[in-house]
Amino acid sequence: MQLPPRVTERAFARLAEIGAGEQGQALRVAVEGGGCSGFQYEIALDAPAEDDLVLEGNGQKVVVDAVSLPFLENATIDFTEELIGARFVIDNPNASSSCGCGTSFSM
Repeated sequence: MQLPPRVTERAFARLAEIGAGEQGQALRVAVEGGGCSGFQYEIALDAPAEDDLVLEGNGQKVVVDAVSLPFLENATIDFTEELIGARFVIDNPNASSSCGCGTSFSM
């Protein structure tokens, strides 16, 4: 049984801060081929599509397309603020290795 990704309260709170839901937008998390490790995460504000998995919280939405969903099984989508900057991050238990950039991984 496939477990969907989980979104933290901190990630939903950041989406609310930037007003994504008020603009009819959601945080799209996708996986594409490329990057220095074979796959890379694409994270952007986008309108939900009909076949997306929609994760909701705090009046906000995070969407994942059907092709990316198996790569993000049981992953955690979070928001972090560090000295190097603030960003959405993915903790993916399916990734066998990742790049220092945090957006590229292999399986």
